[in-house]
Amino acid sequence: MVEDPKWELALLATVQSFYQRLLSDQLGGELPAPAELAPDVISHTDDVRSTLDRMQLWIQLLDMAITPAMLRLGVQSDLDPEVAEALLRYFARHRDDSGANRDKTDLVATFLFRHPRVAGQWEQRGYGLDGSIPLSPFEIALLEILSESDVPVLSDADVQLLREFGPLLDQANRFQDFSALMDSGIIQRVRQLKSSLGESIYHPGVLATLAPYNAAFGDRFHALFAAATQEIKDFASRLEELGGSILSTVDGVEVTVEHVAALNQEALLKIDYSAALEKFRRVSRLKKELERRPPIRRAHPDSTPSAHAVGAGGAAAAPALAPKYVPAAITPQALSVEEAKLRRVEESIRVFVRVADPKFRQIVPMRYFNLMLSPAEVEAYTADYLEQAGPRADAARMLLRVVAVTARTTTEMEEFKRCQNSRSVWKLHADSLVILIDLAKRLAEAVDRLALIIGQQPEMQTNSEPLRSSLEKLRERTAEAAKLIAEA
Repeated sequence: MVEDPKWELALLATVQSFYQRLLSDQLGGELPAPAELAPDVISHTDDVRSTLDRMQLWIQLLDMAITPAMLRLGVQSDLDPEVAEALLRYFARHRDDSGANRDKTDLVATFLFRHPRVAGQWEQRGYGLDGSIPLSPFEIALLEILSESDVPVLSDADVQLLREFGPLLDQANRFQDFSALMDSGIIQRVRQLKSSLGESIYHPGVLATLAPYNAAFGDRFHALFAAATQEIKDFASRLEELGGSILSTVDGVEVTVEHVAALNQEALLKIDYSAALEKFRRVSRLKKELERRPPIRRAHPDSTPSAHAVGAGGAAAAPALAPKYVPAAITPQALSVEEAKLRRVEESIRVFVRVADPKFRQIVPMRYFNLMLSPAEVEAYTADYLEQAGPRADAARMLLRVVAVTARTTTEMEEFKRCQNSRSVWKLHADSLVILIDLAKRLAEAVDRLALIIGQQPEMQTNSEPLRSSLEKLRERTAEAAKLIAEA
């Protein structure tokens, strides 16, 4: 039973207007509404409930005709935010078990995140009514938008699933190559996560996690895809200048210069997800094929095959083994990126420890493991003197950093082990481990300096031992990381 049938009817009328305009654009002609559901008739109806029943059936029919890809085309930057909010209310109130409905909800929430009513509206953070759990302004806005909807209750399993999105986005942002991103499995993993959330996807807290992820990942994906398509088109242009027409063969089909010329990047980004994903994979495979066969160069007339390329029997030599891993230089930019990740890890552990049950807060759930904290580490994460000056606060802050580096190193080691079959992804985690090992070495030196200061103050001796104990755990972990890289 609808609590306020007039409010519900007004909501559905807004959705109807948007749906009819969207379908009319798709069909190239006006799609009329049933006479009894015309806007002027609805606004003057006396039998609201009967009209509402007919409207609900009509909207369900329109909803079946509109795919998520069609909705994506209709949800453009010039869309009135009030219409987007009405769509989100409709999806949350009339949810079904279909993946299409969840995709539409996800898409509209991402639109609202990308287009706040006031520029910069989502950049600050607020706090819940209990003053402890941080809430983003976007989540607060979603709570208001969906206040009339019966939102589902989040389970512990849902919360665990949501924790995976942050590390996945960090991994995606480190890719510099479209093929590596496609090979990483991030897209498939995210689809699985969203499907596993089921009806929980309609919860404001879930949408407040998914929308920022979608926006950030979408920006990264589009940038790498644009670079990949441009590389392919540049190669096609060079081949055409040399009189060639066939670039390569992908899935048994010859790809020609004409095929590449017809490659429309913007159109690909707008088509249905499942169809687009297969086309993206083809672009990725074509790019890898072209990388495997470098651009054709005009041969010098006097050139002869290298003696190193032919064996004693005249056969071509076997391809060289993959080069041994050489760590990338540790640049200030790479250090800055890692520092930002460490700060996020520190903050997430701090929030968990402060709001968790005191009996269990020493066990911090991470993506691949449980991080076990010592009593001294728990005390440091709950300390109220961290912003003060002096050896006591310095020791507590250093404990926080030691724990964060240990957690980050463990996470990168687990990621490293899981991507042995994709060298481009594997190298990203190896580079991160090299940086973390370097940071751990610097941290050990800083602990030694602080220990000298603490040693001069007898009352501070109790702060030194827990710090050295935590540092020893970090040394063991970085030694494992170094061995893991050396043996790969």
